[in-house]
Amino acid sequence: MPVIELRQVLAGTSRPFTRPGSFTGIDKVSVSGPVDVAALGIMGDEQGDRRIHGGPDKAIHHYPFEHYQAWLQLIGNHPRLAQPGAFGENLSTVGVDESRVCLGDIFRCGSVLLEVSQTRQPCWKLNDRFEVSDMALRMQASAMTGWYYRVLEDGVLQAGDPIVLQDRPIPQWSLRRVIALLYQRSPNVDELSQFAQLPLVPSWRALVERRLSTGQVENWASRVLGPPSGE
Repeated sequence: MPVIELRQVLAGTSRPFTRPGSFTGIDKVSVSGPVDVAALGIMGDEQGDRRIHGGPDKAIHHYPFEHYQAWLQLIGNHPRLAQPGAFGENLSTVGVDESRVCLGDIFRCGSVLLEVSQTRQPCWKLNDRFEVSDMALRMQASAMTGWYYRVLEDGVLQAGDPIVLQDRPIPQWSLRRVIALLYQRSPNVDELSQFAQLPLVPSWRALVERRLSTGQVENWASRVLGPPSGE
Protein backbone atom coordinates (compact mmCIF):
# COMPACT_ATOMS: atom_id res chain seq x y z
CA MET A 1 0.00 0.00 0.00
CA PRO A 2 1.38 3.45 -0.88
CA VAL A 3 1.92 6.01 1.85
CA ILE A 4 -1.31 7.93 2.53
CA GLU A 5 -1.26 11.63 3.32
CA LEU A 6 -3.42 12.81 6.18
CA ARG A 7 -5.22 15.77 4.61
CA GLN A 8 -7.17 17.04 7.61
CA VAL A 9 -7.58 16.30 11.31
CA LEU A 10 -11.03 17.12 12.69
CA ALA A 11 -12.63 17.35 16.12
CA GLY A 12 -15.88 18.59 17.63
CA THR A 13 -17.78 19.08 20.86
CA SER A 14 -21.02 17.45 21.96
CA ARG A 15 -24.14 19.55 21.44
CA PRO A 16 -27.92 19.09 21.63
CA PHE A 17 -29.21 17.53 18.43
CA THR A 18 -32.46 17.34 16.49
CA ARG A 19 -34.63 15.09 18.65
CA PRO A 20 -35.58 15.70 22.29
CA GLY A 21 -32.82 14.56 24.65
CA SER A 22 -30.37 13.75 21.88
CA PHE A 23 -26.79 14.98 21.68
CA THR A 24 -24.09 14.60 19.05
CA GLY A 25 -20.47 15.43 18.37
CA ILE A 26 -20.85 14.77 14.64
CA ASP A 27 -20.17 18.38 13.65
CA LYS A 28 -16.37 18.23 13.28
CA VAL A 29 -14.12 21.09 12.23
CA SER A 30 -10.56 21.08 10.97
CA VAL A 31 -7.82 21.38 13.59
CA SER A 32 -4.50 22.98 12.66
CA GLY A 33 -1.13 22.01 14.05
CA PRO A 34 -0.16 19.00 16.17
CA VAL A 35 -2.87 17.27 18.19
CA ASP A 36 -2.45 14.86 21.09
CA VAL A 37 -3.97 11.42 20.72
CA ALA A 38 -4.63 8.98 23.57
CA ALA A 39 -6.66 5.82 24.12
CA LEU A 40 -10.01 7.62 23.74
CA GLY A 41 -8.98 9.55 20.63
CA ILE A 42 -8.09 13.11 19.77
CA MET A 43 -7.83 15.44 22.74
CA GLY A 44 -10.81 17.80 22.78
CA ASP A 45 -12.96 15.64 20.53
CA GLU A 46 -16.32 14.62 22.03
CA GLN A 47 -19.16 12.20 21.33
CA GLY A 48 -22.80 12.85 22.10
CA ASP A 49 -23.78 9.38 23.33
CA ARG A 50 -20.89 7.42 24.79
CA ARG A 51 -23.02 4.28 25.04
CA ILE A 52 -22.73 3.76 21.29
CA HIS A 53 -20.07 6.22 20.12
CA GLY A 54 -16.47 6.66 21.17
CA GLY A 55 -14.58 4.48 23.59
CA PRO A 56 -11.31 2.59 23.01
CA ASP A 57 -12.66 0.58 20.05
CA LYS A 58 -14.06 3.68 18.32
CA ALA A 59 -11.40 6.17 19.32
CA ILE A 60 -10.89 7.74 15.89
CA HIS A 61 -13.06 7.69 12.76
CA HIS A 62 -11.39 7.77 9.33
CA TYR A 63 -13.44 8.70 6.27
CA PRO A 64 -12.07 8.85 2.70
CA PHE A 65 -12.67 12.24 1.14
CA GLU A 66 -13.12 10.72 -2.33
CA HIS A 67 -16.44 9.33 -1.09
CA TYR A 68 -17.75 12.89 -1.09
CA GLN A 69 -17.83 12.91 -4.90
CA ALA A 70 -19.88 9.72 -4.87
CA TRP A 71 -22.29 11.27 -2.37
CA LEU A 72 -22.72 14.31 -4.61
CA GLN A 73 -23.93 11.91 -7.29
CA LEU A 74 -26.23 10.11 -4.85
CA ILE A 75 -27.88 12.99 -2.97
CA GLY A 76 -27.05 16.05 -5.04
CA ASN A 77 -25.05 19.18 -4.30
CA HIS A 78 -25.59 19.16 -0.55
CA PRO A 79 -23.89 22.04 1.33
CA ARG A 80 -22.47 19.69 3.96
CA LEU A 81 -20.40 18.00 1.25
CA ALA A 82 -18.40 21.15 0.56
CA GLN A 83 -15.62 20.17 2.95
CA PRO A 84 -14.47 17.30 5.20
CA GLY A 85 -16.32 16.76 8.47
CA ALA A 86 -19.77 16.08 7.06
CA PHE A 87 -19.79 12.52 8.39
CA GLY A 88 -18.25 13.24 11.76
CA GLU A 89 -14.85 11.93 10.75
CA ASN A 90 -11.61 12.69 12.58
CA LEU A 91 -9.20 11.84 9.76
CA SER A 92 -9.72 12.82 6.12
CA THR A 93 -7.54 11.38 3.36
CA VAL A 94 -7.42 10.69 -0.36
CA GLY A 95 -6.04 7.49 -1.82
CA VAL A 96 -7.42 4.72 0.38
CA ASP A 97 -10.87 3.26 0.94
CA GLU A 98 -12.66 0.24 2.40
CA SER A 99 -11.49 -2.04 -0.42
CA ARG A 100 -7.82 -1.31 0.39
CA VAL A 101 -7.92 -1.49 4.17
CA CYS A 102 -8.32 -4.69 6.19
CA LEU A 103 -9.66 -5.42 9.62
CA GLY A 104 -6.75 -5.39 12.08
CA ASP A 105 -4.45 -3.28 9.89
CA ILE A 106 -1.91 -1.33 11.92
CA PHE A 107 -0.87 2.14 10.77
CA ARG A 108 1.65 4.70 12.02
CA CYS A 109 0.65 8.34 11.73
CA GLY A 110 2.96 10.85 13.32
CA SER A 111 3.99 9.19 16.56
CA VAL A 112 0.60 7.49 16.98
CA LEU A 113 0.09 3.77 16.32
CA LEU A 114 -3.44 2.90 15.19
CA GLU A 115 -5.25 -0.39 14.64
CA VAL A 116 -8.34 -0.77 12.44
CA SER A 117 -10.91 -2.06 14.93
CA GLN A 118 -14.23 -2.01 13.03
CA THR A 119 -16.26 -0.37 10.31
CA ARG A 120 -18.95 2.17 11.06
CA GLN A 121 -22.52 1.07 11.63
CA PRO A 122 -24.37 4.20 10.47
CA CYS A 123 -27.19 5.53 12.60
CA TRP A 124 -30.21 7.82 12.28
CA LYS A 125 -28.25 10.95 13.17
CA LEU A 126 -26.96 10.99 9.60
CA ASN A 127 -30.57 11.15 8.37
CA ASP A 128 -31.21 14.29 10.40
CA ARG A 129 -27.84 15.88 9.70
CA PHE A 130 -28.30 15.62 5.93
CA GLU A 131 -32.11 15.92 6.01
CA VAL A 132 -32.25 12.72 3.95
CA SER A 133 -34.63 10.24 5.58
CA ASP A 134 -32.68 7.13 4.59
CA MET A 135 -29.12 8.47 4.70
CA ALA A 136 -27.95 5.83 7.20
CA LEU A 137 -29.34 3.03 5.06
CA ARG A 138 -27.75 4.56 1.97
CA MET A 139 -24.37 4.64 3.67
CA GLN A 140 -24.77 1.06 4.77
CA ALA A 141 -25.75 -0.11 1.28
CA SER A 142 -22.97 1.86 -0.42
CA ALA A 143 -20.18 0.36 1.74
CA MET A 144 -18.85 3.93 2.13
CA THR A 145 -18.89 3.77 5.92
CA GLY A 146 -15.33 4.63 6.82
CA TRP A 147 -13.71 2.85 9.75
CA TYR A 148 -12.63 3.20 13.35
CA TYR A 149 -9.21 2.93 14.95
CA ARG A 150 -8.08 1.69 18.30
CA VAL A 151 -5.06 3.62 19.63
CA LEU A 152 -2.20 1.23 20.37
CA GLU A 153 0.38 3.91 21.17
CA ASP A 154 -0.43 7.45 22.30
CA GLY A 155 1.31 10.30 20.54
CA VAL A 156 0.90 13.32 18.31
CA LEU A 157 -0.27 13.68 14.72
CA GLN A 158 -1.20 16.52 12.39
CA ALA A 159 -2.43 17.25 8.88
CA GLY A 160 0.29 16.47 6.37
CA ASP A 161 1.62 13.47 8.25
CA PRO A 162 1.95 10.25 6.23
CA ILE A 163 -0.19 7.29 7.28
CA VAL A 164 2.02 4.23 6.83
CA LEU A 165 0.91 0.60 6.99
CA GLN A 166 2.98 -1.27 9.59
CA ASP A 167 1.30 -4.68 9.64
CA ARG A 168 -1.58 -6.53 8.01
CA PRO A 169 -2.39 -9.62 10.10
CA ILE A 170 -5.74 -10.40 8.42
CA PRO A 171 -5.25 -9.72 4.69
CA GLN A 172 -8.19 -11.85 3.59
CA TRP A 173 -10.72 -9.61 5.38
CA SER A 174 -10.89 -6.28 3.61
CA LEU A 175 -13.32 -3.83 5.16
CA ARG A 176 -15.47 -4.06 2.05
CA ARG A 177 -15.82 -7.81 2.64
CA VAL A 178 -16.68 -7.16 6.29
CA ILE A 179 -19.34 -4.62 5.33
CA ALA A 180 -20.86 -6.97 2.75
CA LEU A 181 -21.12 -9.71 5.37
CA LEU A 182 -22.59 -7.51 8.10
CA TYR A 183 -25.31 -6.00 5.94
CA GLN A 184 -26.57 -9.07 4.09
CA ARG A 185 -30.21 -9.69 4.93
CA SER A 186 -29.68 -13.47 4.74
CA PRO A 187 -26.88 -14.65 7.03
CA ASN A 188 -24.00 -16.47 5.34
CA VAL A 189 -23.27 -19.14 7.92
CA ASP A 190 -19.93 -20.23 6.44
CA GLU A 191 -18.56 -16.69 6.27
CA LEU A 192 -19.98 -15.80 9.68
CA SER A 193 -18.22 -18.82 11.17
CA GLN A 194 -14.93 -17.69 9.61
CA PHE A 195 -15.53 -14.15 10.82
CA ALA A 196 -16.19 -15.40 14.35
CA GLN A 197 -12.62 -16.73 14.50
CA LEU A 198 -11.21 -13.19 14.19
CA PRO A 199 -10.32 -10.88 17.11
CA LEU A 200 -13.61 -8.96 17.03
CA VAL A 201 -14.75 -6.10 19.22
CA PRO A 202 -17.27 -7.31 21.85
CA SER A 203 -20.34 -5.84 20.14
CA TRP A 204 -19.48 -7.55 16.86
CA ARG A 205 -18.77 -10.86 18.59
CA ALA A 206 -22.19 -10.73 20.23
CA LEU A 207 -23.81 -9.88 16.89
CA VAL A 208 -22.09 -12.75 15.06
CA GLU A 209 -22.86 -15.28 17.79
CA ARG A 210 -26.50 -14.19 17.83
CA ARG A 211 -26.79 -14.58 14.05
CA LEU A 212 -25.16 -18.00 14.15
CA SER A 213 -27.44 -19.20 16.95
CA THR A 214 -30.69 -17.82 15.50
CA GLY A 215 -30.01 -17.99 11.77
CA GLN A 216 -31.46 -14.50 11.48
CA VAL A 217 -30.18 -10.96 10.92
CA GLU A 218 -31.14 -8.45 13.61
CA ASN A 219 -33.65 -5.66 13.04
CA TRP A 220 -31.81 -2.46 12.07
CA ALA A 221 -34.78 -0.09 12.51
CA SER A 222 -33.82 1.48 15.84
CA ARG A 223 -30.30 2.17 14.62
CA VAL A 224 -31.07 3.59 11.17
CA LEU A 225 -34.39 5.29 11.97
CA GLY A 226 -33.96 6.25 15.61
CA PRO A 227 -36.68 7.42 18.00
CA PRO A 228 -39.69 9.25 16.58
CA SER A 229 -39.00 12.96 16.26
CA GLY A 230 -41.89 13.80 18.54
CA GLU A 231 -40.67 11.73 21.50
